[in-house]
Amino acid sequence: MAAAKPAAASRVFSIDAALPFADALAAGVLQRHGGDPESLADVLILLPTRRAARALREAFLRQSGGKALLLPRFAPLGDVEEDELLLSEAAGETLDEAIPPAIDGMERLGLLTRLVLQRAQAEGAESWGVATPAQAAALAGELARLLDSLQIEDVAIERLAGLVPERFAQHWKLTLRFLEIISQAWPAILAERGAIDPAARRNALLRRQAALWRAQPPSHPVIAAGSTGSIPATRELLATIAQLPQGAVVLPGLDRHLADTQWAALEQTHPQYGLHELLAALELERATVADWPAPGVGATDAARTALWSQALRPSDGDDEGDEPATTPPAAALAGLTRIEAATPQAEATAIALLLRGALETRGRTGALVTADRDLARRVASELRRWDIEVDDSAGTPLLDTPPAVLLRLIGEALESDLAPVPLLALLQHPLCALGLSRADLLERARFLDRHILRGPRPAGGLAGLRRAVAGFFDEADAMFAVARTETDDLLARLETALQPLAEAMSNTVATVPALARALAQSGEAVAATDETEGAATLWRGEAGEAAAAAIGQLVERGDAFGAIDGQLWPGLFVELAGAQAVRPRRGSHPRLAIWGPLEARLQRADLMILGGLNEGSWPPLVDTGPWLTRPMRQELGLPAPERRIGLAAHDFVQAACAGQVTLTRAERAEGAPTVPARWLARLDALLGRDADTTPRDLAAGASWLRWADRLDRPTAIAAAKPPRPMPPLEARPRRLSVTAIETWRRDPYALYARQILRLPVLDPLDMDPTARDRGTLMHAVLDRFLNEAGGLVREGDEERLIALGRETFGRLLDRPAERAFWWPRFERVARWFVRVQLERQGEGATLAATEASGSLVLKPGALPFEIVAKADRIDRLVDGTLEIIDYKTGSGPSIDEVAAGYAPQLPLEAMIAARAAGFASVSGRTARLSYWRLRGTDEGGAIEDVLQANKLVKAMAEHGGDNEDTAAVLLRLTERSLLERIRRYDDPRTPYLSQPRPSFAGYGDYDHLARLQEWTVRHGDE
Repeated sequence: MAAAKPAAASRVFSIDAALPFADALAAGVLQRHGGDPESLADVLILLPTRRAARALREAFLRQSGGKALLLPRFAPLGDVEEDELLLSEAAGETLDEAIPPAIDGMERLGLLTRLVLQRAQAEGAESWGVATPAQAAALAGELARLLDSLQIEDVAIERLAGLVPERFAQHWKLTLRFLEIISQAWPAILAERGAIDPAARRNALLRRQAALWRAQPPSHPVIAAGSTGSIPATRELLATIAQLPQGAVVLPGLDRHLADTQWAALEQTHPQYGLHELLAALELERATVADWPAPGVGATDAARTALWSQALRPSDGDDEGDEPATTPPAAALAGLTRIEAATPQAEATAIALLLRGALETRGRTGALVTADRDLARRVASELRRWDIEVDDSAGTPLLDTPPAVLLRLIGEALESDLAPVPLLALLQHPLCALGLSRADLLERARFLDRHILRGPRPAGGLAGLRRAVAGFFDEADAMFAVARTETDDLLARLETALQPLAEAMSNTVATVPALARALAQSGEAVAATDETEGAATLWRGEAGEAAAAAIGQLVERGDAFGAIDGQLWPGLFVELAGAQAVRPRRGSHPRLAIWGPLEARLQRADLMILGGLNEGSWPPLVDTGPWLTRPMRQELGLPAPERRIGLAAHDFVQAACAGQVTLTRAERAEGAPTVPARWLARLDALLGRDADTTPRDLAAGASWLRWADRLDRPTAIAAAKPPRPMPPLEARPRRLSVTAIETWRRDPYALYARQILRLPVLDPLDMDPTARDRGTLMHAVLDRFLNEAGGLVREGDEERLIALGRETFGRLLDRPAERAFWWPRFERVARWFVRVQLERQGEGATLAATEASGSLVLKPGALPFEIVAKADRIDRLVDGTLEIIDYKTGSGPSIDEVAAGYAPQLPLEAMIAARAAGFASVSGRTARLSYWRLRGTDEGGAIEDVLQANKLVKAMAEHGGDNEDTAAVLLRLTERSLLERIRRYDDPRTPYLSQPRPSFAGYGDYDHLARLQEWTVRHGDE
């Protein structure tokens, strides 16, 4: 860049931070050129972004009083957000054809992704953590950002190769070698395609425009406004405009309050650092910058700008020479409010109340300014409680919009082979219809959810689903005939809709365009209803148009990614779509807005709420990025990361100098304490922390927190009471299994829900095998083993038992966790079981029955009551008595529970066995009640004879009579307790309480239905 001559002071201006920038700029332009409509239309105004241009158009409308105007021409400088600069066309010039076109962003990402994959494969994918195209695309995106930052700062890419790796650690040596992708391979690719990077093209356009204007100054006024000149090419253009005969550069918020020594000592984190660097590039002194005329535009009291200047002032290195800090005048704090919320949600609720309150005044406007997108979404959601729709101007991530979510779910469903959770997520998506009405689809999806998909995952994708459906309906009642037809039709529709993408993903050398087209076809088929075509449903609205544009980009430019394995497409699509945002064309509310910090630099509302003021949010984290260390950045000539803090600080001060300002932050986020933004800390240091001396206006935010807290607080809180259902006598069960009787004893409400309300327990989706499943299989294996052996076990039979186990468990062992952790336990159980059987056979015990069914009818009153049971195993001992055995693969009941009557299963089975026809061919007196604990730990198993336990013997002795053994006492007490319970529940006034004795209840399947967690008092025993 040629050295610029000092610009005339009158051509560089500043709009004070106390003034609304856009309105002041419009007022000044109208004062200069508003007398002649044609002259006004000739004015060219350069602004940082297209959004700033929209804001300035609205400012002209306000300043003209609503009169019709021929507006000036607006052009964006492309600062920060714009991909392309059309400045030369806007200025009536012809672009130099020697400037190559910019490479398309998606094409660049695809080419870099391919280079990353090639380099990772050459270097070893493990060392780079790159195994999929999605991971490569994420790294490619970081490389693209590094390319942009280098080119923005005019650092030649080739200089990366000049960094001396010996000076850095081994990790950074690997990084520098990886960066050869952009320092060596990338320039050759660009040259081959005759293109340049977007940032390089923007720089070239800016410099070309500057050169054109230096050679031939335009005949019309040119005003560059709102830019801090953070980009070297932009600074060069601003320097040129400042020298034009009709040029003007208007700076945002130049600080006039800083002493010259402080101005000279500015650090990169200071709000004025960017303007300091710009004026130095323009070879101007701060004093020569004039104030931009803004007739009729109201300004905040000058004390407010002085307050922030004083709070954020730098040290000039000579503390003795600094003027002592003084207490700010009341005018500086008038209208300035501070809110310190406990949580982000409390902060969002208070902000929503503030914005809602602004609408109470006619014509009053309000805006939330924040860099925290999560806070912006929370506030927008809170405002909907009053039917107020406010769009976040920063946009919504494309992947969070319904059309993109549907496309993502389609890929995930196929990637998971139609696993239950992804499949149901797809079917329940609001845009999914599969050619049906939405109501019909939801009805069929709910049936599939409840009857087919619960429990272990159906294996084998769509074919496995069809087998599971057929298996269910083969055992179901005829009443399900219509449901079977509908379910089969649903699966057929699903197969047809997903077929295009399924076929594309089956190709191991698929291309991104083909996959994107197939995804779009499947998406349209899934979104089609019985009345509307899928394309009209899926691609409608701003979100649909953005999703269609994203698919179009992938179809048009996706060849750059090369061939990929189709099975990896869903992850790549998520990575590519995740970087895009859907921005509203126009705010949905005329008086409320949510802005990002850059937008707020040039706009102002009557109420400005600066939210999310925590370190790491606003200002952002100081991050050098994944590629370069601080010494590397310094050696390359890149700015320090702290410059981002200075830019963020400038935007903060611009907004904080408004008339009515509320500063908010959350003291905790995600359970961890937060650190207030450094600007708040500096303000606290200036004002002091004593609550008694805190200015009233600043402390007024506490009232908004109290109102926010009361907003959702009920007027009265009624203590939740335990449920007390009292069904009529005819609805109460007269036949129960021994396990149901145990439930009746421990948790009567659970019995009520299952037996009376007939609410079956739903298994989780895609459920891993549980202890119950393993126990069921263990019972089946042992039962088959003993019956095939005729009850007699021989030496070496453990191998036969293990083989039966492998056959019975089947596909359960396909799960790595089951094979690695549980199968070795079963092998230990098998060896222990055979050894114990041989010992028992030697003692004369014989197998009497396995899985033996029995029943017992009691008559406590006029109505009989039947007890049914299925004993795991009954052995006949050498003296002719019985041993009733219950296999336990999990934790069984304790002796205390048996003694207290909360585990009556074995005693009730002994009562049944004592009757002549209790267990069919097996009956007699029971001498042993045994739990065989088959945990697979230590030796493999253990036997616990309940009747021999000291605790039970002592407990029964307290209730026993003369010559009455432990078994007799236990059975007598069990029968008496059961008869009392039957009589009690034969009274329709007896309620089925939920867990009357929590210590004996444990977790219940119906605790959520009983709303157990809402109780404040636990009731005692019945």
